[in-house]
Amino acid sequence: MKVLVVGGAGYIGSHVVKLLGEQDHEVVVFDNLSSGHDWAVITGRLVRGDLADTFGLQRVIAGFEPDVVMHFAASIQVEESMRNPMLYYRNNLCNTFNLLEAMQANGVNRLIYSSTAAVYGIPETIPVDETAPLLPINPYGATKMMGERIMADLAASSDFRYAAIRYFNVAGADPDGQLGQTYQHPTHLITRALKTAAGEFPQLDLYGTDYPTADGTCIRDYIHVTDLAQAHLNAMEYLTSTGNNATVNCGYGSGYSVKEVIDIAKLVTGVDFTVVEKERRAGDPPALMADNTLIKQLFDWKPRHNDLEFMVKTAWQWEQHLAALKKRG
Repeated sequence: MKVLVVGGAGYIGSHVVKLLGEQDHEVVVFDNLSSGHDWAVITGRLVRGDLADTFGLQRVIAGFEPDVVMHFAASIQVEESMRNPMLYYRNNLCNTFNLLEAMQANGVNRLIYSSTAAVYGIPETIPVDETAPLLPINPYGATKMMGERIMADLAASSDFRYAAIRYFNVAGADPDGQLGQTYQHPTHLITRALKTAAGEFPQLDLYGTDYPTADGTCIRDYIHVTDLAQAHLNAMEYLTSTGNNATVNCGYGSGYSVKEVIDIAKLVTGVDFTVVEKERRAGDPPALMADNTLIKQLFDWKPRHNDLEFMVKTAWQWEQHLAALKKRG
C-alpha cells in the first residue's frame, strides 16, 4: 500500500514509518524537519515541505497518489499552547485544513489522524471512554477536537473516511535502538527525568503536589511508542477493509503518578537526581487514563509493552546512545 506520512520524521511518525517499511508498504514522508530529523526516516523517501505550502503539498500528493495519508504534523505541548494559542490554531487547525483540501483535490480519501486525550479536558469518569463529553481545557486539546469535527463533517458529506486515534502519554523508544525522542526542548516527563539523571539538567521540576490523587501528583496513562505505532497500522487495515470511520482511545487503561514515574526513572538509571516541587501548571488535569475497549475491538490491537519499567529502560538506552554520539562528535 502507498502511504504518505505527514510529520514522519518526528518521534511517533518515525516509529510508524519504520513499521510500514518492515511490512513492505511504499512510504513517502512529508516533513518540515522543525522537530524531526532526516536520519529518523529509515525507510521510504523524505520530501522536505510544510503543510502551509499548499502548492508543495498538492504536488507531493498528486505525484505519489497515496492510498492512505497519516497525519502526525502537529504542535503538541500543552503549556506552550496556553502561552501561544495562535501558533496551535495555525499549525494544528489551518494546516490540517490544507491537508484535507489537498487530499480532496487529488481524490485521496483515507486519513489516519493523530488526536489526543486532551480533547476530554477533566473527565468525570476514569478511565475515560470515547463517548465522554469533549471539553478541552487548553488550546492544544481544542485544536485537536476541532480537527476531529472537520473530519466528521467531511465524511458525512463525501466518500472521505478517517480514523482518529486519541493518544494518551506516549513514552519509550524503539527497542532495536534505532529511534527515540530527540526534541530540542523536551517536555515529556520521562525524557526530562532521564536527561536530569544524565546530568543534562540540574533538576527535575515537579509541577503540582496538591492534586486529588493518592500522592498529590498527576496520574497519566503511559503507552510505549511501538505499541502506539502498531495501532496506526491496525487502523489502516481497518479503514481500508471496512470503509468505516473510527475514533478511538489508545492507552493501556492504567496509570502512574508523576512521583511513581520519578521513582522508576531513579531505579532504572541508578541516579538519585534532584527533584524540585513547584506550583501547578495551567491546563493539567489531575488524572487521565484510557478505556481502550474500542480500539481492541475495532482494530484488533494487542499491546505488548504495558510495563512502565520497560518504557523507561528503552528510553534510557536511547538517551545513552545519544550521549555516546555527542561524545564522538
